[in-house]
Amino acid sequence: MLSINPNEISVPKLHGYLLGSIAPRPIAFASTVDAEGNPNLAPFSFFNVFSANPPIMVFSPARSVRDNTTKHTLDNCIATKEVVINVVNYEMAHQMSLASTAYPKGVNEFVKAGFTMLKSEKVTPFRVAESPVQFECKVNEVIALGNDGGAGNMIVCEVVKVHIQEDILDNEGRIDQHKIDLVARAGGSFYSRAKEGFFEIPKPLTTLGIGVDALPEHIKNSTILTGNDLGILGNSEAIPSQEEVSAYIKNAKNTCPHIEKASADELHKKAQEYLKKGDVNTAWKLLLA
Repeated sequence: MLSINPNEISVPKLHGYLLGSIAPRPIAFASTVDAEGNPNLAPFSFFNVFSANPPIMVFSPARSVRDNTTKHTLDNCIATKEVVINVVNYEMAHQMSLASTAYPKGVNEFVKAGFTMLKSEKVTPFRVAESPVQFECKVNEVIALGNDGGAGNMIVCEVVKVHIQEDILDNEGRIDQHKIDLVARAGGSFYSRAKEGFFEIPKPLTTLGIGVDALPEHIKNSTILTGNDLGILGNSEAIPSQEEVSAYIKNAKNTCPHIEKASADELHKKAQEYLKKGDVNTAWKLLLA
């Protein structure tokens, strides 16, 4: 394993390692205005939501690694204490990337990237009309994390108004993750289209899983089952009884007469197939056969 002391490599190289490994990252497409009211628009992937009550988001425009200059977005947030954070979906990804170009101060990235300026209701910066969700925010605090190139500046924003395009909602009024079609940032020139990589993991919030430590030894030490497989089994509320297992095996003989003679590895492989299908109960019974 490569072990690195951050102080012993160049900032650009460290920057590359950070961006390549902490990914994918959500994108804050931040709209601001300067003290004279000139619009500015730029994307930032050092970004996330940190609180719902109050609704707080934080993003960080870093000082330039090349020449230690600050972003216009940072300067504007300090000057006006307002920002609109627009989320980025696949349909606007290339335009968003174009807006990240380091245009001179005063150039309107809305115009350069071909976005529609939409007047906000509670703050001065414009919203991006093409964005499926727009958050009007006031800037509560700006925290400088350093003075050298590559240093971040945490902009703590409080959401004062939310705008959501209704066509991304499901029948129950919730945001449909496939319809919103979000894009995330990775290392180098790479991005991630979220809906192409969705998978679900049932969260043990209302039930208490038995845990991997409670699995029978022959299952924990399986050479076939993966850590993910063990995690799924450990999220079960209980292990099937021997009576349930015996009844399953008895019925299974009709369709799979060789089941009683199957090796442990064969049973584990078959159980793994059921786990991939989401049939945890059947997987358990095969593992305990």
